[in-house]
Order: sequence, then C-alpha cells, then structure tokens
Amino acid sequence: MPMGQITVTEHLLYHQTRSHEATGRFTHLLSDLILGAKIVAREVNKAGLVDILGFTCSNESKDEMLKKLDVFANDVFVHRLERSGVICAVASEEMPDMVVVTDEFQRGDYVVMIDPLDGFSNIDANVSIGSIFSIYRRKSASHKDAELGDALQKGVDQVAAGYVIYGSSTMLVYTTGQGVHGFTMDPSVGEFLLSHPDIRIPQKGKIYSVNEGNWNYWDAPTRQVVEYFKSMDNHLGKPFSSRYIGSLVADFHRNLLFGGIFMYPMDYKNPKKPKGKLRLLYEAHPLAMVVEQAGGLATDGRKRILDLQAEDLHQRVPLFIGSEYDVRKVSELYRQFD
Repeated sequence: MPMGQITVTEHLLYHQTRSHEATGRFTHLLSDLILGAKIVAREVNKAGLVDILGFTCSNESKDEMLKKLDVFANDVFVHRLERSGVICAVASEEMPDMVVVTDEFQRGDYVVMIDPLDGFSNIDANVSIGSIFSIYRRKSASHKDAELGDALQKGVDQVAAGYVIYGSSTMLVYTTGQGVHGFTMDPSVGEFLLSHPDIRIPQKGKIYSVNEGNWNYWDAPTRQVVEYFKSMDNHLGKPFSSRYIGSLVADFHRNLLFGGIFMYPMDYKNPKKPKGKLRLLYEAHPLAMVVEQAGGLATDGRKRILDLQAEDLHQRVPLFIGSEYDVRKVSELYRQFD
C-alpha cells in the first residue's frame, strides 16, 4: 500500500500483531488517545473563529465556550482514557493529583501521563501548539487500585510516547520502541496518514533553540554552553542559527526533522531555589524517548533524561534535547565545571 494511504491504526495493528504478547488493548489505548487528539484539533482550529478562549464572552448560555482550551483538552483526554478499559490511572500537567480508575471492570494495566495542550499561551499568535503523551505499564498488583508509584517511574520504563502538533497541518509523531513515525491528518477523510516513516534526527545540527532572555539568571556552565553554539568555535565553524518559538512541541518538532538542539536550562530567578522549568513526566520523559528512538539524545546537562527517576508528579528538570553530537557537547562542557 502506498505510504500516504497507511492510516495510523493500520500501522499500529501491523506492528502490534507481530508481537507474540499482543492482545489489542495497547492498540485500543492509542486509538483513544488519537480520537482525543482529533477532538482537540477541531477546537484548536476553531479557536480563532469562536470565543472558546473565554477572554471576552460572558454569556452563560455558552458555558462550554467559556472553558479555556487547555482545560477543555484536559477534560477530553481524561474522559476518553478513563473509559477506555485499558488504563489504571492517568496523570496530567493540568491536574494536581493522579486520576485512578477504581472500577475493576474498567481497570487496565497502563498508566498515561499527558500534557494536554503544551504551548497554549501562544495560540492567540497562531503559533503551533501540541499535546504530549507517555505510556507506562503499572508496577503494582493488577487486581488493586493503581498507586502513585505506578506513575513515578524512570523514562526507560515507558512503553510508548509521542505528541500531536496542531499547526498548518495536524501531525502525530509516536514511538513504541520500534523507531519514530509521523502521521499527518487528512481532514478530507478524518484520518492520520503515514507521512514520515522512520524519522531520524541528523547527528549534528545547525539550530539552537533557547530563551536567551534568561541569560542573567544562568550559571557559568550554562552561559558557556550557549556561547558555544553562538561562537565560531564549534563543529560548524560558524554560529548556529537561533530559532526559538517558545512552544516546546513546535521547537522540538522542527529540530527533530532538521537537526539541532533545544535547551531549557536551570535558572536562578530564585537564587535560593534554582530549578528547571519543564515537567519530567509530561514533557522531558516522553520527548526524550522519541528523540532517542530517532537517534538523538536528551540530558539535564549531566544525566540522561530517561535514567531519571520521577519523585513527584510535577517534578521539574532542566532539558537539553536534540541531535546526538550537540547534546554530547553540552554534557562535555558541563563536566568541565564539575
């Protein structure tokens, strides 16, 4: 079958049926995530035409329209996943606590972590935004309610991860540990069709993405890292191109296709409590799995992101992610200060 005619469901079924352990439940889970993404994509595309953001509308008859889009996206994904019959819990960047499936007839063995609408603040500028997801197998006994430890796992324990980017076209990129594949939504048939099989990130990039407005809040190692990419003294022999959208999914997706590095270092805006900004479970872990499956790397500057053990649902970490050579260079520069 020609590449542009392979649906994401067909692609999933093909790879899952090749496994001796295939039961169809995992495919069902991803199908529910995809349906949720289609619903969110529909509302994102309408956001400029209707008052869904809730900034100006005060008519109570438009109750659903008053919900901010990020809350709407969260509700859509949680609703679909809770009723899928294949998960035991779902945790979201939009919720303080994990939602546990207590109905034994609806309970499954998967745990889903989701950032329902990453980059939402950029929607008014018509900037690409996205949804990021991560899937784990539970570690606790399957006949009991899920425990917090089922969500607090290492990145290497993920069984699947990916994202949907809502831009000039809607695109799904995911991995189940067998490479990274991209699917573009064809609105005429309402399906994600295979458009980017076996994505491989270039080993060396030409783009660096970072918010240099935080320069004054960075430590010396971080400044040296950014100076490396801006200087003539790198593998290009000239400065990297600076490309920073400020929407993680958009910046990551561009660099995944064309090569480069995205950086969100730790900052010292609060000198007594320096910290990273991005969430380990909802952003760093899933994108790290995607980039490594595509041949790239992800680090917090010193440690591999996928080796980090989650200790809190909303734990934050520094993130350097992208082309292998560029990320290795970051770790090398940080080690000079240890």
